[in-house]
Amino acid sequence: MRYSTSSWHSHLSHITLHFIHLPETDSTNLWLRNHADEFSSEEFTVVWTDHQTAGRGCGTNIWESASGENLLFSVLCHPKNIPAIQQFLLLETMALAIKDILDRTLPHDKEIKIKWPNDIYWHDSKLGGTLTECALNGQNMRWCIIGTGLNINQTVFSSQLHNPVSLAQITGKHLELSPLLHRICEAFILRLQHLENELDTFIDQLQEEYMSALFRRHGFHPFHDAHETFEAEIVSIAPDGTLTLRDKQQRLRNYKFKEISFKI
Repeated sequence: MRYSTSSWHSHLSHITLHFIHLPETDSTNLWLRNHADEFSSEEFTVVWTDHQTAGRGCGTNIWESASGENLLFSVLCHPKNIPAIQQFLLLETMALAIKDILDRTLPHDKEIKIKWPNDIYWHDSKLGGTLTECALNGQNMRWCIIGTGLNINQTVFSSQLHNPVSLAQITGKHLELSPLLHRICEAFILRLQHLENELDTFIDQLQEEYMSALFRRHGFHPFHDAHETFEAEIVSIAPDGTLTLRDKQQRLRNYKFKEISFKI
């Protein structure tokens, strides 16, 4: 597979991001997983593509995207001082970095929300999502790949998709992909560096920001687990990603990924 590379120096934190562009690949996450050990642990490597033939979302979900119209990328990092059991913090960090940049791109009345655990939402429509996969070294992470798909310029979607939306549909404008990618990656790395350097202090701020940005953060909303549909409110999300709900009978319910779904 032929690809192009480039380096970009951040003026904010004296870091260098190495970008690898693939015209087409099965999955940017899979490509990085297969090449992860070829890159220095001191580097941040970003692989992005025009088209994925086997892009996926959380669990068994498939990510569908028109060629060349959206952002499809994965970031390889080597987290320091973050226990493997808290790798959900990296998912939160990327989601908030995306929100940081997209909120600046959209009009003030069109704020981005994060639907637990990994979706980027605008109102009741899905703008994108993230997922992580990590290689462990004991209780630490040897490396972690954070994969992201964002609908940017696509305006026609498959009827099989439930509730997609793109930035172009929201703003009525076509956006350049590369500058947007650079800004998101820089925002992610800046947040990650704060987390690595001051975990005990910054983790509380990160959790607070994530909670404030949550889709349907306040009030009772319908959820569905393996047994029933019920209404509940979000109470908290732990650093390992566990979601705690309180139902109308005041019972606390705890859920891991894929154990609970929102009724949209």
